[in-house]
Amino acid sequence: MRRLEVSVGLRLLNRTSRRVTVTDAGEKLLAALRPGFGQIQARIEELRLLGDAPQGLVRLTASKPAARTSFMPVLSQIVKDYPEVRIELNLDGRLSDLAEDRFDAGVRLGEFVGPDMIAVKVGPPLRIAAVATPEYFKKHGVPEHPVDLNAHDCLALRFSPHAAPYDWEFEKNGEQIVKKVSGSFIFSESDICLEACKAGHGIAFVTEPEVIMDLQDGSLRRILADWCPKFDGYHLFFSGRRQVSSGLRLVIDRLRYQDCLAANSECNT
Repeated sequence: MRRLEVSVGLRLLNRTSRRVTVTDAGEKLLAALRPGFGQIQARIEELRLLGDAPQGLVRLTASKPAARTSFMPVLSQIVKDYPEVRIELNLDGRLSDLAEDRFDAGVRLGEFVGPDMIAVKVGPPLRIAAVATPEYFKKHGVPEHPVDLNAHDCLALRFSPHAAPYDWEFEKNGEQIVKKVSGSFIFSESDICLEACKAGHGIAFVTEPEVIMDLQDGSLRRILADWCPKFDGYHLFFSGRRQVSSGLRLVIDRLRYQDCLAANSECNT
């Protein structure tokens, strides 16, 4: 410490026969160096974990569609390959706060990932599908343009108790339209929304993989497909301020999406 004081030309500690206290200059230097100390400790912990087999509990939050269409097979293989890894998967449809709810990471569509989070792409691009039953369209007519939705029952989704219902976004030939829709129901999860849709209550606006089988068997009909371009799909996100455990690092590496290598890749379609 004395050599450091000589080097900077300032007294950093007040020394008496009974105690040692930090000077104002020492406090300022400590405040400046504290973030660096945290980073050094984090890197040391990462190096320590390199020699360890992945282990421990990894707590994840995700939407049901994400779990079904993107990564559940990958998580299943992880726990087979690494018996010391346990995965808790919360499928609450609301947008959880990772720190408040003590989750290690979450999986959501990229547009719902906060700017302060580290995001890793874990699936291919997606499209949204606006769908309803053939009987609904026979009774109410088929919308030819997003503005025509004003005359229809639209089944809305609200992803957080304190947020507004999710706006429906359309784009075609550079024209962007954002619709605030309304109808008989507002849901917090898309699966129950689709049940209401299939019961004839209106038009649902969900990701394409959720309804692909229903479109193929004719139980649902798609509209405005040319207004629904592809967009970035699901991302795994986590805080850069927290230490990444060996178990979470394994999950990140296994889920990381690579074009033409992912199980659900569109490269062969």
